[in-house]
Amino acid sequence: MHMSLSKFESMLKTNSIYFFDLVEFEEIIVHYLDSGKHSLAKKAIKLGLEQHPTSVDLKLLEVEILIFDNKLEKASQKLRKIELLAPNNDEVYIQKATILSKSGNHNEAIENLKIALIHAEDKVDIWSMMGMEYLYLDNFENAQLSFAKCIEIDFEDYSSLYNMIYCFDMEKNHEKAVIFLNTYLDGNPYSEVAWHQLGRQYFVLKRFKEALTCFDYAVLIDESFIGGYLEKAKTYEQLGEFEDAIKNYMLTLELDDPTAFAYVRIGECYHQLGNLDAAIRFYKKSVHEDPFLDKGWILLTEAYYEQKDHQKALYYISKALKIDESNASFWRKYSDINIKLNSFQEGIKGFEKCMELNDYSIETHLALSDVLLFIGDFNDAVKVLISAQKMHKDFAEIEYRLSGLYFILNRENSAFIHLKNGMKIDFDHHTILEELFPVVYENLKIQKLLINYRKALE
Repeated sequence: MHMSLSKFESMLKTNSIYFFDLVEFEEIIVHYLDSGKHSLAKKAIKLGLEQHPTSVDLKLLEVEILIFDNKLEKASQKLRKIELLAPNNDEVYIQKATILSKSGNHNEAIENLKIALIHAEDKVDIWSMMGMEYLYLDNFENAQLSFAKCIEIDFEDYSSLYNMIYCFDMEKNHEKAVIFLNTYLDGNPYSEVAWHQLGRQYFVLKRFKEALTCFDYAVLIDESFIGGYLEKAKTYEQLGEFEDAIKNYMLTLELDDPTAFAYVRIGECYHQLGNLDAAIRFYKKSVHEDPFLDKGWILLTEAYYEQKDHQKALYYISKALKIDESNASFWRKYSDINIKLNSFQEGIKGFEKCMELNDYSIETHLALSDVLLFIGDFNDAVKVLISAQKMHKDFAEIEYRLSGLYFILNRENSAFIHLKNGMKIDFDHHTILEELFPVVYENLKIQKLLINYRKALE
């Protein structure tokens, strides 16, 4: 092969003409195709067909390149001619199926692959292609049957194994996946891939102890199996065994380049253990590794917020917002932090951003109205609550707040109407008046109304 290749490339450089037999040409072309050198492959095919004009195999390789270049009509025309010459050649039907698949005609592609199966000696690739066509049609049952054929022929065909599991996952047939994988492992007990996949199925089924056993087997078979250690770590997290989770995440960092994901997970494990300083250290490693990881910035925000270091929390939430300013939950946190720092206008800005982003939750409305109340902007607070009322019916939290605000605004009739509405919905929430409107709460008329209503409930 090496000599043929050197000879061919020498010919191209010198413009000499050398003769190559058919096998040599095929080897040269396949080599160039596998190397991604399509222009050289095309030259080899052209010269090959000049020397062997009746070769069906060379013509099929020419079709393959045309398909790759997306010249589907031209490829189809050539295939029709080849089919007349070699109606029993499985590759003809494989290439027809490829064209049909690229055109979105998956059912027709399958029919051609069925014909290819009749004529083919090596059927594995055809079964695999058929499985993929069934996947395009979301026909998971037939896809599974096709990939199962591949595995029967070659039990180390992990691509087909993964596709089988994908089908089970899509149909949420995790119990069936467990049965299949256990059967597979009975015949192939040293397959770390199968153990890993079985562990994943147990994990989804929340059978964490069994999942852990599977991942243990996977890394026992292959000590450098990063996926196994990652899954072990995630499973330990679910079991609340955070120190063991950290150990396994650390192993992944030793085996391969560090990832932001691993750093985040280690940080969250330390957070769960109450070690905020260590958590922060690893959250910082995660954003250093991936500055666009908004989760890392948010976790740093939450950690510093928990430590009551609101200035640093503000710095990190601002980082998160630079990455994703369309995230309403980020703006909500931005507001919370600014309010803690007595930056009420910024707090209001954050809540208004939430609403611009279609966050019309009761929580956002109430928080915004409470800030407006705090800074003495009573009329705007009322407007926010009336807007909330239109979207959130029968919320005592709204009614008591409106009652308090209307008392402040000397609109006593409206105040009493909303107070009575609030008591009807949920009497216990009357404490809102005491918390937010202590002067109003002490009003004798209100006290009398509350006492009478409480007695009526008894």
